[in-house]
Formats: sequence, C-alpha cells, structure tokens
Amino acid sequence: MNTSGRATDQGLRLIPFRGLRYVPERVGSLAAVTSPPYDVVVRPDGLHHLESSDPHNIVRLILPQAGTATERNRQAATTLKNWLADGVLAADPEPVLYVYEQRSGDLLQRGVIGALALSPASEGIVLPHEDVMADVVADRADLMRTTGAHLEPLLLSYAGDGRRAGATAVIERVVESAPLLTTTTEDGVAHRLWAVTDPVERARVEADLAGRQALIADGHHRWATYLRLQREHTGPGPWDFGLVLLVDTARYPLRVRAIHRLLHRLPVAKARAALDGLFRVRDVEGPLPRALDVLAGAAAEGNAFLLAGDGRFHLVDRPDARLLERTVRADRPAAWRELDATVLHSTLLDQVWRIPDAPEHIAYIHDTEAAVEQAERNGATAVLMHPVGEDVVRDLARQGVTMPRKSTSFGPKPATGLVLRSLGTDAGGPDVGGSDVGGSDVGGSDVGGSDVGGSDVGGSDVGGSDVGGSDVGGSETGGPDTG
Repeated sequence: MNTSGRATDQGLRLIPFRGLRYVPERVGSLAAVTSPPYDVVVRPDGLHHLESSDPHNIVRLILPQAGTATERNRQAATTLKNWLADGVLAADPEPVLYVYEQRSGDLLQRGVIGALALSPASEGIVLPHEDVMADVVADRADLMRTTGAHLEPLLLSYAGDGRRAGATAVIERVVESAPLLTTTTEDGVAHRLWAVTDPVERARVEADLAGRQALIADGHHRWATYLRLQREHTGPGPWDFGLVLLVDTARYPLRVRAIHRLLHRLPVAKARAALDGLFRVRDVEGPLPRALDVLAGAAAEGNAFLLAGDGRFHLVDRPDARLLERTVRADRPAAWRELDATVLHSTLLDQVWRIPDAPEHIAYIHDTEAAVEQAERNGATAVLMHPVGEDVVRDLARQGVTMPRKSTSFGPKPATGLVLRSLGTDAGGPDVGGSDVGGSDVGGSDVGGSDVGGSDVGGSDVGGSDVGGSDVGGSETGGPDTG
C-alpha cells in the first residue's frame, strides 16, 4: 500500500462523459427533482415527500418502490427508459467534464465530476476508509446492472497543493462563465454546474489529477459496487470507470460529521444497566446542543458516547481498560483501536449489549435530532457519536486500515439528479435501462440528440419541496444509512 499521499503509476485517471441531465422545460423545477444520496433519504417519510414533490424526482430511480428487489430494479430501469424516451432526461451532445459548485452562507465547495478509472485499494490510488456490507453492495449492483447507469456521483477528496493551479485553476476559471444550470434547494444550498468543453482545459485537469491519490469521502458501497461490476465484464468498456465528484480539500475543505446509531430493540434503561462497572455513566442536562457540547468535551479526553431515547441524555465515557484489552483487536494501529466507532462496535455492540449489525437491530442515522426523535418515539436507544478528524481518517486509509462502517459523514454531499452517467451512452450507443449495457433500446430515441443545457437555467430555481441534497450546516436529511 502506497502511503506517500501521491498516487502510484497512472494515478487518478478522470475522463469526460456524456452526462444525462433533466430537461428543464419538462420538469416543474430542478430543485423538485433532486434528492439527497440514496443512503441519506429518511425512510419512509422523506422518501414519500420526495416522491410527491415531482413525478420525475430522481428518488424514483435511486430508491424504487415495489414488492421485491427484482421488481424494484426493473421498475427503475423502466422509469429511466421512459424518461429518456419522453425527453425528461437527455444526454449532453459531447463527452465533457463538469465543474460543480455548492454554496450556502460561508460554505463554498467546488469540484470536478467525471468518469474515474477504477482501481483496487492495493494500488494506492483510491483509498477506502470504511468497511462495507456485502448485502448492500449486492443490492446496489443489481440496481446498476439493471438500469445500466450510474445514478449519483460518489464524493472523493484529494489533497492538492493549496494553490490556484492545475485542476483547481481550471475550476476557478470555468466558474467565471455562464453555468449549464443553477438551482437552490429548499435547505438554502445553491447548486451550479458547468461543462468543461475546452480540450486544453480538460487536459490540464487530467494531467494534475494523474499525480493525485483520492480518499473515498462518501460512497464506499457504491465504489465497491463499481469494482464488483467491473469484474463481471471481461473486456474493456464503460464498466471500467465510475461516476465521481473530486474535491481538492486543500482548497475546499470538507466537513466531517458523525453518523449515529439507533438500536431498535434496546431500551435506554437496559442499555444503561449493562454498562454498570464497565463505563462511567452520567446524566447530562439538555437541550440537545448543550448535551452535544458535553459529549465533545468528553471525546477530547477519550472514548465517549451520548445515549438518548428516554427523554434524557446520558454520557458514557471512561471505559474500563481491561475491558478494552479483552474486546478490541490488538493487531491494528493505536489510532484505530482508540476510535469511538471501534470501541462502540467491538466492545459495546458485540460484547456488552450483544447486538447484531443487521438492519432489524441497528439503523445508521446522519441527523442528530432525527436519531433522538426516533429513539424516543419507538422506545429505542440512540447512540450519538462525536466526529473523527479527517487527518485520522486519511492516515488510516494510507496504511490500508479500514474503519468500522459508517464511522464518518463527509459533506457537503453532491445532490443526486443534477448529472447521471449512462453506461450505454458512454459505450457509444443510445441504449439505457436494460439488464445489460446495450441490451435495451430506449424507444428508438437518440439519447444524445438533445442539448439539455447550453444556456443558463434561469437563475435560482427554488423548488417548493424539501429535497435537501447536501449536508450543510446541520441541514442534512437524517435517515437510516445503508450505503
């Protein structure tokens, strides 16, 4: 495993593609058809809200609803095929890279969207930092395979030089021009998208990234899905690349938040009783922001968690050293052994509370208030976490050490629905939405025949629905997280 922070061999290879985008004239508003990433959507309330915001909301593709997994995936493929045939979605006429901007208050994030050459972690080019679950990868693979499309970009970060050079310089020149689209989602985040059409500028981006190493900030299950589907194809083709957003965190730092756990079948009283003699447990006065401040102070001194669900808050810290010696693996670096997520999973969930890591027992929730509300409503226990630093995440990833899954939430996350990638279109044909790329003709229509957005889409397009596509300033949509 390369640990230098620079990529080996070819490094990051980002190529242009013909993005599928909504035709503005065919939808109510761009804000109303976007969605947070599939694993952040609150289910069922947030899902239903997105479905009702517009009949063409992207959630109908990323989270199709039907009786079985097979039916759901076929429904998504049919929906995609119909939207293309009806001109709701159309492909840009030429392959391009896209510059994407998110802005809210003092937060500004810019990056480049393209198709990234896939590589295993052992090559040290794209570094995962969290474990994945095989059943989630299988589910996402079935959806991608059936639709023949990458429906939402992963969020990857790389550490640039902190200067206005290379890809960053191209990005900052491009944003001076008129965007392809601009929209503002109800959470107040303004989104803009540009096409990088100049071959010289694209070459500058590609040359700069060729020497970089990226960290998967968000989308581990989807990256694992990309690799799985690549292995299913013997020859070179569009499956060798995956849709990503690359952000230079030296120029545009990401925000790192915790992902909380909701323990469906464990009441708070039972959780507390099991900790007697193993951890220190203290009641903490609310409201929630104050309790989180107390958690932050305790986390600075060592492992700490906040339990909620009974109308109160309980700080859990100072684990017994002998308990940690018995329950935490000794063959990992100290930074991994000391992670709150490591102690939570290895010690509390596996040994003290004995809770299986399965959806019927645990939900992973981004939004703190949503975690507490659901715990109180259902007599469950919410385990609130304090975020880990990005430097710790990156250092462990460079050592080839993965953290327990759902240890971090990087953001802001890209809104889903602004640009998609059709594997059939990237393969050189108009075929999208079949069980194999090129296996299903989209109603005889030329997917690339319509220019979706050579012009500015009318300023700030504010939809009336809460589609909160990004994690900004605490507004992230909180929901069970599986991806």
